[in-house]
Order: sequence, then C-alpha cells, then structure tokens
Amino acid sequence: MSDIEIAQQASMQEVTSLAEEKLGLASHHIDPYGRFKAKVSLEVMDDMASKADGKLILVTAISPTPAGEGKTTTTIGLSDALNRIGKKSIVCVREPSMGPCFGMKGGAAGGGYAQVVPMEDINLHFTGDLHAIASAHNLLSAMIDNHIHHGNTLQLDARRIVWQRVMDMNDRALRDIIVGMGGPANGYLREERFDIVVASEVMAIFCLSNSLQELKQRLGEILIAYSVDGTPRYARDIMAHGAMAALLKEAIKPNLVQTLENNPAFVHGGPFANIAHGCNSVISTKMALKLGDYVVTEAGFGADLGAEKFINIKCRKAGIKPDMAVVVATVKALKYHGGLELKELTAENLNALNTGLANLKRHLSNLQNEFGLRCVVAINHFVNDSDAEIELIKTAVKEMGAEAILARHWAEGGAGAETLAQRVVEMLDADAEPCQLLYPDSLPLWDKINEVAKRLYGTGQVVADKKVMDKIAMLNEQHGDIPVCMAKTPYSFSSDPSLRGTAENHTLTIRDVRLSNGAGFLVVLCGDVMTMPGLPKHPAAERIDIDDNGSIVGLF
Repeated sequence: MSDIEIAQQASMQEVTSLAEEKLGLASHHIDPYGRFKAKVSLEVMDDMASKADGKLILVTAISPTPAGEGKTTTTIGLSDALNRIGKKSIVCVREPSMGPCFGMKGGAAGGGYAQVVPMEDINLHFTGDLHAIASAHNLLSAMIDNHIHHGNTLQLDARRIVWQRVMDMNDRALRDIIVGMGGPANGYLREERFDIVVASEVMAIFCLSNSLQELKQRLGEILIAYSVDGTPRYARDIMAHGAMAALLKEAIKPNLVQTLENNPAFVHGGPFANIAHGCNSVISTKMALKLGDYVVTEAGFGADLGAEKFINIKCRKAGIKPDMAVVVATVKALKYHGGLELKELTAENLNALNTGLANLKRHLSNLQNEFGLRCVVAINHFVNDSDAEIELIKTAVKEMGAEAILARHWAEGGAGAETLAQRVVEMLDADAEPCQLLYPDSLPLWDKINEVAKRLYGTGQVVADKKVMDKIAMLNEQHGDIPVCMAKTPYSFSSDPSLRGTAENHTLTIRDVRLSNGAGFLVVLCGDVMTMPGLPKHPAAERIDIDDNGSIVGLF
C-alpha cells in the first residue's frame, strides 16, 4: 500500500484520551481540533517546571539524495520502538510546508508503517499554523507600504526595504516582482520578492521563542528597512508587533497528534533546513522533555545543515543539548554518493558503496569530533539491500568507533526498530560528556562562517565579493555575537549540488547575507540557493486528487 493508504487505515485514538493516558494531561490543557488533533496549553510548562527533563535524541542523516534516506520515518519508528520496549517516548517533528508537498518532495509525515497521523491533515493546512505565520508576516509587509503611503514619518528608504512577502507555495514567478503599480493610490513603485513561508523570519522567531511574551518582543525586533540617512528601522517602530503576535496566539501552542501505533507526537513549527534553521519549535521540544522520559526529534536535511543548526542555533538559544545522535543512512543513498545513477542503485555494488561511505564518515566524524556527540548509525532498510552491503557499512562505522544497526521500521513499524531502540537506551544509560557548540558567541561573524565551512564542509576557501564583505563587517559591529545560519544546497558539502560524496577542498561562495534580527541569527546565502523554490516539470500536485467519497488520494 502507499503511505496515504496505510495512514487512512490507521486505528486512531481520540486525542483527549491520548493526552490523558499517554501524557497525563488534564482536559483543561487540551484544545481539540476535531477528534485526532489538539493544541496543548502553554500552562503545562508552568505546571511541570520542577520536573526533570527527559533524554533528548537527535535524528540526523547523510547528505540527502533523490534515492531518499527516511529521516522522519526513522525518527517516528525509533520513538515507537522505545515505547514498545517499555520507555515513555515522545516524537517531535516539524510541520510540513505545502510548497514541497505539491512540488517535488511530497508529504512529510513519515512513511510506511512509521508515520504520524492524521497524515492528510498534517500535510494540508493542519491546525492553520503556517497560515497564521504567513498572515503575521504579510501584515508587517502591508503596514510597511502603508506607512510609506501615508507620509512616511520614519523616512523609510523605499530602495532599502529588507522585509519581503511570503506564501506557502512554490512559485518561481514571485521571486522578483514590482509592486505599487497603478498610480499614487496604490503606493510607491518598488522592487519586491516573495519567499516561501518556511523561510520567513517569523517562522524562525516562532520556533525559537519560549513564550508568547518572548515571541512578541522578538517580532518587534525584526529589521524591516533603513531610513534615508541609514538608520535601521524595526517592526516595533511602526507598531506592528502586537497585532502580529495576536495572529500567532493560538499557533504558538504545540500540536499534539499520534503515530500509527498510538504514541504521542508533537508536530509544531517548520523552518526549512537549507534556508532557515530546520528544527521544530523550542516550546514543543521543551514540553516533550517534561512530559516524556525520551524525546526523539529530527533536524532537516543532512547533519551539515540540520544537526549543525540544531546545536549551534536552537540549542544555543534554548539552553538545551542533545544527549546523542542517530545518523540515518541507506545503502542506495550511499551508492548514489559513490557515483551511481538512480537506475543503477538496486543492484549490489560494493565499490560504489565503499566510495559513497566517505559521506557518512564525514558526517559521523563531524558529530563525534567537532560536537563531541555520541552517535549510532541507523541503516534504513530497503528490500534490495544485500547482506554484503549491510556488512560493509557496519564494518566502516565500527572502524570509526560507532555502531551501525539495521532498522526495518518502514515495513514493520516500531517492531522493526527495537534493536536500535535498545542500543540507544544502553548508550544513554552510560555517562558521557555534554555536546559542545562549534564556536563561541564572541567569534566575529566572518570567522563563524569559516568555522562551519572549513571544519564541517571541508571547504578549502570561503570567498565573497567586496559588497558582501562590507555588509558582514558592518553587521559585525552591532550583531557580532549572533550565530550564523548557513543557507546552501542540502545535496552536497559544497554549494554545488552536483558534487556528491565529500567534495574535498572546494570553494564556498557567499552570495549575500541577511540579518534576522528578531530570530537572532545571520542568514548566509551560499551559491544559488533559492528562498522561493519552483515546481518541477511534473509536480506532485498532478497526482493529488479527491475521490467521490471525499478521500484524498495521491498525496504520498
């Protein structure tokens, strides 16, 4: 069966009883959105403030390929497996964006027998969080243009407005546009662009805030433009942040759903990992750590992007640290990194696999040696994997001081990941040094960029033109203590998606930088990374439909 067919046959538990039986939450803590989805009150954090946190398990992966790796599937399968062996585990994942859902990637609620449900709802609209974020973002955009139209008392320079618009759909036609056409009644003619919602700074702020009060304060700190004399102007200057926070009042509450095995799942927040920081919300992670003994969460794309930002941005700002990492790899993806094409991946090829293992080894080395994080490798099983290929991965990982475990959660659910779960528990029961940040706050911005590029990507040289260097130097004077959020292709350690494997001694070109002042990080745009994706020639939307009975088909 397809993923959506499996999900539609799930026997789901009413969300109110799930909350009570699995999490011990009272009815006043739960705001149901129908029978199987709910918002959880932020009062839970106050009520459980004295309770010790559970263990935090980060699921990351090798560099993604068209063959697929199954990071979300592994995250869900591992949490189900932990519950199967008697542990109280909660899974925390991001909310899917509808852009990729209708584009190339498809849905993002897991797969096979390791999914979060109701799958169609989660992928399409869900509880309306992304709509609320888009509305808050575009309200600020409208208020900026309105301020200019009605006298412009702040003397905003229309040529230096840095706040753009967003929508939750892939639409390349909106990347660079002109607004204000049609005469004086329609505002000032100026250049504008759209980003996808998950690239919005409002999304980043939403995911990094610990409370509604902090959310409102961070929204006020958003840099919107510069005045004609170069003075920075912020959202609070046009009194937009209060209304923006009002639009997010309900959205900021974590969303509670369940896995196919009726275990609790928080699905909340969804910044992209290549153009944002790629982690679910701080609030949902911290709430899960209070409610469960084990929390399994993921960071988007490969460890060079998702895991790096999870630690250097999310953990730095939230005051939390992962206790260990699970690195997901597949035989097919490693052979793709070894130079094979998609049509060649099902046949056994130990030479290509051995070459492709360099990608896994670098990710594993980065996590172990640069962050000091203990790791286990999960081999996400595919039916065409040979025994010899599995053994080759296990041997290579063992040589690096870690262990690789075959997991069959896609086909068997939590039962297929019990061995992985047992090993994770054993590792967490042993003492270990805490995970370390890659760089201190005090390091200058350019040096932070170089630390990430050279230590994690294997970059030989980082380059930027004078205009970008001057911009970084200017920002460093007032914002030098913030982390950097590297925005690059997820498919390579370099900024060139065609360079598979490890891309040794490559040059990383910094195209531009953008200050996310409210979120508290600097977005570093590398190569040709897009903040508004386009649709492929045959988007997934062509296959998605609804039948006469009202059931959605073709979603994933």
